Amino acid sequence: MSGCGNEDVLLAIESTCDETAAAVVTRSGRVLGECIATQEKLHEQFGGVVPEIAARAHLERILPVIDTSLHQAGISGSDLQAIAVADRPGLAGSLLVGVVAAKSLAMAWQKPLVAINHLHAHLYACQLSQSRQPTTSPQSAGQPDSAPDSTSPSTVTTAADEKGDTSVYPAIGLIVSGGHTTLYLCRDAIDLTYLGGTIDDAAGEAFDKVATMLSLGFPGGVAVAKWAEQGNDSAFAFPRSMQHDGSYDFSFSGLKTAVRYAIVGPGRQDFSSLELTDDVKADVCASFEAAVVDVLVAKSRRAISEHGVRRLLVGGGVAANRRLRRQLTEAAQQDGFDLVIAPPELCTDNAVMGAIAWKKIDRGEFASLDLDITPGLQRGF
Repeated sequence: MSGCGNEDVLLAIESTCDETAAAVVTRSGRVLGECIATQEKLHEQFGGVVPEIAARAHLERILPVIDTSLHQAGISGSDLQAIAVADRPGLAGSLLVGVVAAKSLAMAWQKPLVAINHLHAHLYACQLSQSRQPTTSPQSAGQPDSAPDSTSPSTVTTAADEKGDTSVYPAIGLIVSGGHTTLYLCRDAIDLTYLGGTIDDAAGEAFDKVATMLSLGFPGGVAVAKWAEQGNDSAFAFPRSMQHDGSYDFSFSGLKTAVRYAIVGPGRQDFSSLELTDDVKADVCASFEAAVVDVLVAKSRRAISEHGVRRLLVGGGVAANRRLRRQLTEAAQQDGFDLVIAPPELCTDNAVMGAIAWKKIDRGEFASLDLDITPGLQRGF
């Protein structure tokens, strides 16, 4: 094992949505090889991810991505201790590509198979070091133009400052991404209790839809955040849905509708002839972003208070948003809890967070070759 000395290594595979990713990670958390193939250009014209296009792109890219990761690490399949793959939640066709690839390699190389919950892995990213090798993608796959609004306040405690499970858990976990907005009570990396989640649109999905309404491009989170920096966040009185309802659930569908009415007026469907000034676009984005962040922060603070833990873990693509990081930092300082947000490069979908598989390996929790996908989750699992 020329790339890892005497350390145990595993291969992690991620294909839950529109990123095809693989990583070779040691038990200590060192990343020996990593590759991500993005599909942004394929879905840009549609203003969102098209499941059939995503699945076909995964088929084309999965083996080159895995091969690139192994090549970077300087190892072969025989050097691996296990193969890990996200089997839930996600798009059915996308998940299937990753799971079939993982099962095939596990059979060919006679290696144990480990099933990963994609959401739990997003929170595990909070304790992974930012000292990683840069991502390299196969030539057939483009790279993202930029990470989602990734500037982090210096006061945020990052994974590089924490040392292992005992210092990170127990905690409240907040996942904010394109498909999920969820709160967990985290006793350790894989012992999580679902507290609540979105009942309609996830936060990231709402960002994408607002960007589409304003013709800002895809992915929407990056675009809306940039426009919001120039806007007045009190220009529009958008609703903070379910903020004070006593639950840990979220709803952003009504907010999305309020934005639509603010742009075109009630009942109007045609956006083609709409002409908005840059100032109006910026104000809409700022007011929308403020409404989303206010709800996320309020419910996270209440979960911290009511469950007697003093740490908040935050992961997922929207966790890279600057306003969210700033307001969570202020809340942590005011309420006296520790805040650990995943490094920006580990907020979006990646395979490095598949290092959570080591926790399952230590517990002897392996999957059989009958492993199937679970696209949707009930109560967060």
